[in-house]
Amino acid sequence: MANKPSPGSAGDGMHFSQTRYAKSGDVSIAYQVTGNGAFDLVFVPGFVSNLDFQLEHPGWSHLVSRLSNFSRLIRFDKRGTGLSDRIAGIANLEDRMDDVRAVMDAVGSERAALFGVSEGGPMSLLFAATYPERVSAMVLYGSYAIHPTLTDETFLRQQIDSIDRLWGSGEFVKRYFVPNNVAVELPVLARFERQSASPSAVAAILRMNSEIDARHILPMIHAPTLVLHRSRDTRMSIDAGRYLANHIPGAKMVTLPGQNHLFVYEPEMIDRVAGEVEEFLTGSRREIETDRVLATVMFTDIVESTKRAAELGDRQWGTLVDNHDRMVREQLARFRGREIKTLGDGFLATFDGPARAVRCASSIVESLHSLGIDVRVGLHTGEIELKDDDVGGIAVNIAARIAGIAGPGSTLVSSTVRDLVAGSGLRFADQGPHLLKGLPEELHLYAALV
Repeated sequence: MANKPSPGSAGDGMHFSQTRYAKSGDVSIAYQVTGNGAFDLVFVPGFVSNLDFQLEHPGWSHLVSRLSNFSRLIRFDKRGTGLSDRIAGIANLEDRMDDVRAVMDAVGSERAALFGVSEGGPMSLLFAATYPERVSAMVLYGSYAIHPTLTDETFLRQQIDSIDRLWGSGEFVKRYFVPNNVAVELPVLARFERQSASPSAVAAILRMNSEIDARHILPMIHAPTLVLHRSRDTRMSIDAGRYLANHIPGAKMVTLPGQNHLFVYEPEMIDRVAGEVEEFLTGSRREIETDRVLATVMFTDIVESTKRAAELGDRQWGTLVDNHDRMVREQLARFRGREIKTLGDGFLATFDGPARAVRCASSIVESLHSLGIDVRVGLHTGEIELKDDDVGGIAVNIAARIAGIAGPGSTLVSSTVRDLVAGSGLRFADQGPHLLKGLPEELHLYAALV
């Protein structure tokens, strides 16, 4: 299997990958590449997707990180969705399958494993039957050869009517894809819906899915195949997965617990799915790294500290800094923050909840103002590496960069933080996209309002 270096690929698993475009006929297909493992893995998304949302959302980004740790992971948005070209009408399965070929050609991948999720399964099946020499193995999650419910015209009409009423609010994905997950916030799902496809595009996708029947090609699949399906999947009956496993020669099926069709909002299920994929494709499953956790990272910094120190003199400045440190630690204790270290005129701390981090930051800014000290605070949520008494990783670097451009007396947060605290009552002012040093793409930032 040839693995040619691709622009935007990462050498260490998770990374902010550059979005590029492959031409599939006249349509531009957006793709990203992460990781540099021994083989290529093409992630064929289900229903709708957005590459940038996947990297910004903690659950999606954790899945990308896990898969990138053992492969060169190739992800793309299907035509009509996410960052790819919008199209008129309904795309047929053959055209969509050809998008896989176009992306593989663009990144120099001669042969790859396919990971087809839900609707991405039929695309993967058709590709594997049409180009067997280019498919080394295949994993199908929550997928089907013929949709178990959309083939019912009455149900299809009900779904399309629901799109007209619900799409863009988060209610459609919540109701039909994660009905048994009370933790997922509607504003997060609403953003996912709006960024992934328009209501008319979603309706067209459902109509296309209602017409798919890939049963006749299952005997032609010769690549080793793993079928993953949740036992009580409310969107996709387990019978659909069993049919695939029973009719694809030599296929293996693993039944997973749970009801939700979308698994990326359940941390334990992300690791379970990624572990099954890794073991099937590599022959072994590494232990989940306990030194990597999801956290909200805070950096604080005294504004113009050098100038203030020169004005006050060493003794007065030392007393002021001591008071600053004491008051910051009081707020960290109050909001269950973990002090990592002091940085001369600031602090690095982490939180296991982004809402507490934002409230702590606002309290720090307010309390220190009474001392005549202006501080700037930056917050970002992401996966961090635990290193004895220190932390590292891209999330730490991002939080530091955000703090560096925050204004005096302000708390600046990433869009990830803003999305995760939806429904908490916290308010933010949109600061627009910013290109931060060391990151190839812009990051949307927000100022916390006291």
